[in-house]
Amino acid sequence: MGGHHLVAQYCGQPGFVERTIHPAALAALDSAHIPAPAMPPRPWTDLWRMGSPRLDLVVTLDEAVLASEPSWPDQPISALWAFEDAAAMADPADAARAAMRILYSLQRRLELLVNLPLGRADSSAIRSDLRDLGRMA
Repeated sequence: MGGHHLVAQYCGQPGFVERTIHPAALAALDSAHIPAPAMPPRPWTDLWRMGSPRLDLVVTLDEAVLASEPSWPDQPISALWAFEDAAAMADPADAARAAMRILYSLQRRLELLVNLPLGRADSSAIRSDLRDLGRMA
């Protein structure tokens, strides 16, 4: 999605990153015919290391981590796209349903994001659009 225009990186809060992807998330990806990420989950400190790519946009998916999120180098445009924590659900069936809802919501938001005129818009317009995408149902 997005071809060469966007490259996605993913990470989590240090100390809370699991070594493997949650089974409900893997099942949701599989049912949508999306390959699982080749790299294992990693903490956001990995994105600070030398040689890490410059970040233009940062999307946080959990409101609870905003307070501990770092100040990203180069101050990328950021937004909150809050979702429930499917991995924290005790019932595997509930976790699977939540993972599917999250996946399809993220997919729709990302489809809209990659079709924004990011190269022609100023940073305040991009920031506004990115935040508006986070308020989608």
